[in-house]
Amino acid sequence: MIKVNNLGETDSVFNQFIAEIRDAEIQQERMRFRLNLERLGEIMAYEISKTLEYDDAEVTTQLGIKEMRVVKEQPVIASVLRAGLPFHNGVLRMFDQSDNAFVATHRKYDKNEDFEIHVEYYSLPDVEGRTLILCDPMLATGESLVQTLRVILEDMSPKHIHIAVAIASAEGIAYVKRVFSRKPVTLWVGAIDDELTAKAYIVPGLGDAGDLAFGEKR
Repeated sequence: MIKVNNLGETDSVFNQFIAEIRDAEIQQERMRFRLNLERLGEIMAYEISKTLEYDDAEVTTQLGIKEMRVVKEQPVIASVLRAGLPFHNGVLRMFDQSDNAFVATHRKYDKNEDFEIHVEYYSLPDVEGRTLILCDPMLATGESLVQTLRVILEDMSPKHIHIAVAIASAEGIAYVKRVFSRKPVTLWVGAIDDELTAKAYIVPGLGDAGDLAFGEKR
């Protein structure tokens, strides 16, 4: 059973950043939109860090030695291009020695506005037996995320997969849970919305995260 952790259910400054990435007026400032995605990534990475394995370590200060508990192994951080980049950077700021993976996926629409998910490019380190954090700011239908994970899992088996999402639809969560029910997966979300439009955008959501972060595509 996939566990879902909804960080937005607890009052914290995290919800302030969720509110700002949703706000149509604040969204006009691309730098602020990207910064808020990075902040969400940092907070989510901190929460994920509580689930990792730790080892004892000796730290030498200017005045002596202190026993500390440090992360046993840095996770691998993956993101779905392009919208996932700011979110990815926030997670990477917390796990700054991590290996990184990138998968470029996009929706290809036909004349009836139906779409298929296409994977155009990927760059992957070895994730066998390691912890993987997959960053994707929006989980709508879940198809892009599932295709991305299938690429990563084609010939490798991570020890555990943490999926980090800023805003998810209830339908997308249900789809991911159904597809990966037998995998060691934890889903972390900042908010869950109930509706999708005919073109599979989350309502109320926030719009197209990639366009808001980097400009409209052709």
